[in-house]
Amino acid sequence: MTTKLYETEKLYVRPFEKSDLTEQYRSWFHDVDITRHNSHGLFPYTKEQMNKFLAQLESSDDIVWAVIAKPESSTEEYKQAFPEARKDFHIGNIALQRINWINRSAEFACVFGEKAYWSKGFCTEAARLLFDHGFNRLNLHRIFTGTAATNIGMQKVALKLGMKEEGIFKDGTFLEGKYVNILAYGILKNEWKNR
Repeated sequence: MTTKLYETEKLYVRPFEKSDLTEQYRSWFHDVDITRHNSHGLFPYTKEQMNKFLAQLESSDDIVWAVIAKPESSTEEYKQAFPEARKDFHIGNIALQRINWINRSAEFACVFGEKAYWSKGFCTEAARLLFDHGFNRLNLHRIFTGTAATNIGMQKVALKLGMKEEGIFKDGTFLEGKYVNILAYGILKNEWKNR
């Protein structure tokens, strides 16, 4: 039975689990469009690395949730192309990582590998559930993220979540043959409550 932690009309989130380590999932990390703005696509992503990721997750405080689209949120065209979209469908992951229990802070990260669900609010909607959990259940004081200056989609998500740009790490990452700035965003618990 699926453990639904939180749900909305079009999606639910649950703990990332071994059954998520499919070839479809692994293909996300070999897709240039998906990895263009992050370090995931630098080296081949093997089955051994997938299993190592799961083992590390089980022994850490990091929270990684699978984002599951409900069938009614998929278009008929997409259901034709991907029969798995006729049932609950794993479209991405969201995470609170690098949790610091003394500072009560955590880093927000996400990867959405099913491109048909991009720009439709799924990431923002799932992240709201994660932020509510982080601030109201874990009693975090601050959630932060960093993203490449070229990653317009992630910048939009951060702003929709009420995060503020806090700074720039000049030439903070090397992507597609050149150095790119990293934009830092953050939000405090009282800002989340008052947004």
